[in-house]
Amino acid sequence: MAQYSKIMIAVDLSEDSAEVATKASAIAGGDTSGLHLIHVIEPLSFAYGGDIPMDFSGIQDEIHQQATQQLTAFGNAHGIPAERQHIVLGRPEVEIHNAAQEIDADLIVVGSHGRYGLALLMGSTANGVLHGATCDVLAVRVGDHD
Repeated sequence: MAQYSKIMIAVDLSEDSAEVATKASAIAGGDTSGLHLIHVIEPLSFAYGGDIPMDFSGIQDEIHQQATQQLTAFGNAHGIPAERQHIVLGRPEVEIHNAAQEIDADLIVVGSHGRYGLALLMGSTANGVLHGATCDVLAVRVGDHD
């Protein structure tokens, strides 16, 4: 197994995120000095495609503020300091690739729900991260394992 010195952990801040972080920490041998966290917030305009003539900026700011608080608590619980916690706005697969390149990560760890069929065709973050990554990617199976 390759030795990884900089590991980007992509989390959605759901309860499954702890499983992803635990796996990344195990790969790092318990040494958290090379671990980075990233959480990507998708703009509300992506979800609604501009179909609703509404100003989402206040709601988007609230989402960002809550995500920052959650990521800070999550990072502290896993021994990852604030300077290695990243919150960005955009498409998850694009922003995870960008952040991994920026820190020169040699591994991205992301959770995967093991979707198949139509759900996979509709796209998943893990699938998007896998395709186009310039480093190794580990998709950790989370959620229901049926």
